Amino acid sequence: MVNSTLVATLYVNPVQGNDTNAGSRSSPFRSLTRALKASKTPVIIQLTSGTYNAANGEVFPIFIATGVTVVGNEANKGAGIVISGSGEYQSPSFGIQGITLLLQGNASLLGVTVTNPISKGTGVWIESAATNVANNTFINCGREGIFVTGTAKPAILDNVFRQNAASGLMMARHSKGEVLRNAFEKNSLGIAISDFSAPLIADNTISENRSAIALSRNARPVLRHNLITQNTQGGMLVNGDAIPDLGNNQDAAGNIFDANGRFDLHNTTPQPLVSVGNQLNPTQIQGRVDFIAVLEDNPRRISGGSSIFSDLAGHWAADFVEALVQRGAISGFPDGSFAPNAPINRAQYAAIIAKTFQLPKINPGSKFTDVNPSFWAASAILQAAEMGFISGFPDGTFRAGQNLTKVQAIVSIVNGLKLTNGNPQVLNVYRDRAQIPTYATNAVAVATQALLVVNYPQTEQLEPMRDITRGEVAAFIYQALVASSQEKAISSPYIVSPDVNLPSFNDISGHWAEAFIRGLASMNLTHGFADGSYQPDKPMTRAQYAALVAVTFNPPPKRPAPDFTDVSPDFWAYQALQVAARGGFVSGFGEQTSHRTFRPDQNVQRLQVIVSLVNGLTLPTVNNNTLLTYTDSQTIPDYARQAVITATQQRIVVNYPNPKQLVPMREATRAEVAAMVYQALVATQRTSKINSTYIV
Repeated sequence: MVNSTLVATLYVNPVQGNDTNAGSRSSPFRSLTRALKASKTPVIIQLTSGTYNAANGEVFPIFIATGVTVVGNEANKGAGIVISGSGEYQSPSFGIQGITLLLQGNASLLGVTVTNPISKGTGVWIESAATNVANNTFINCGREGIFVTGTAKPAILDNVFRQNAASGLMMARHSKGEVLRNAFEKNSLGIAISDFSAPLIADNTISENRSAIALSRNARPVLRHNLITQNTQGGMLVNGDAIPDLGNNQDAAGNIFDANGRFDLHNTTPQPLVSVGNQLNPTQIQGRVDFIAVLEDNPRRISGGSSIFSDLAGHWAADFVEALVQRGAISGFPDGSFAPNAPINRAQYAAIIAKTFQLPKINPGSKFTDVNPSFWAASAILQAAEMGFISGFPDGTFRAGQNLTKVQAIVSIVNGLKLTNGNPQVLNVYRDRAQIPTYATNAVAVATQALLVVNYPQTEQLEPMRDITRGEVAAFIYQALVASSQEKAISSPYIVSPDVNLPSFNDISGHWAEAFIRGLASMNLTHGFADGSYQPDKPMTRAQYAALVAVTFNPPPKRPAPDFTDVSPDFWAYQALQVAARGGFVSGFGEQTSHRTFRPDQNVQRLQVIVSLVNGLTLPTVNNNTLLTYTDSQTIPDYARQAVITATQQRIVVNYPNPKQLVPMREATRAEVAAMVYQALVATQRTSKINSTYIV
């Protein structure tokens, strides 16, 4: 059945709000505490500038429950949106603690500043939860900014930890999770990891603390590509039986230790540590550390501190570049440099492709009018074109000197390797997905799912139209070799790994609407039945349809909702019907408002779906009767002809099995409704396109 749960947004303003208000944008609450009591989850709570403290009605500690997202201003790391205070919390693993916020379940904290002014006070406590903490500032806490314990697996991303008395971040017990792209500055200790905690610590900057990282007991963190610099006492201190993962023969670590006080790395444990591909000053090493720069059976795994190229040491793409060098697919320049950040032109790219892949010819005899046989890359261009990796322009030219863009490289690799079956929902991982050209959306989806895409410095920023760099080309091509089982994977935090749930229904494999159904299900907008089926060819009722459009579009009110005489307040879809009706998507039967019915159990017609989507989305109308090329267009009622024209022009109409036959008055199946609702999302640029011969 469809999911009729709507995500509400509540607003809080500590300066102008009042806790007796409704919590709307125009009538905000004063305190976060009040907002948390006002609505069932899931809910988004939007905070405005000001101080959230006891004087303004906050009651500490504040518990952020599962399903709650608290949002301030992520762009400026929560500057001016300050949550300050402390209260007692009984931790199952550490007893009574003084904390500001407790994050539970999958709660999210985004774009705020947190401070706990009391002695031994903690800003955020995370106990056995998989929370999301991103783009915040943790400052002037009496002990640490964040404490992670139990079996927690949080994502701690892009935050600033500054001037906290004990540490920026403390991780203990059996906690794991990811700590990525954060800045730890001027804390007593940047990161402390103890007990059996084993997080991934990657791409962070840890600077100007007393010490950067301290490990104790049986800590097992994995450290990759961190910059650990200018810490007054030292870089990383390893105590007890802790064993950090600082790289191995399959995965160079790429951490940079630089300009730290007494030591870069101090190992007090009896066992030696292994360092592969880290930049360390040998005079700043204390204790037993074994350095492995080159292994005979894997000589390319060199990263961070050393490189065969003068300008590649510490570069994010070093491993990928040197791997291709070992294969003879790419080379540097006579001066000993590689120029990883320089653009690459189409001829140079073709040369790398020709050296990397030996695949059957699918376009034999390819020729370009502007490639002279004597040109240095002529044979490589011909070989890459015959394998299907590259093509020319409509005028027959190749334009060898033109720089290659990122999206062109992605399309090239997908076409050359003949990769298919991309889920368009993976594109939601990119913040700039709207910049992906229409012709390339499927290829980018396929490449993303195949883990071909490598984005530096932000994985969620694709920048498809930018000239691709030599380092990026090396990374993409190496990932293509991994995808085709020709190379072993290289660990990198910049490989885009989409976390897309692809729901499995036992009755849609090979169905004409499979892609549309999976697309909606991946966005958690539609669901199947308890037996694992979706029943795509079963009719959909009007109530089910109203619930689907309510949760899909969550439309703002356009008109008062009528009280339908045949829909009681305790009906399962009552709230969704109200939302859909107020938003202009559905209406009832009967002229008199007081006696209007909805007929919720009646099956919805195809024409009703089309008219509903056009009206609800207020799509721009067109007057072009030539679009009505349906063989049964005479069966379209006059009142609906304009809506059908508009829906056709917007590519919302999906007809199976005959795209030319509308059959407007037939009951719509669950598959047909899913397809047209998905196309409405495409028309309003809320999701990526799906290729289907049944879209009119």
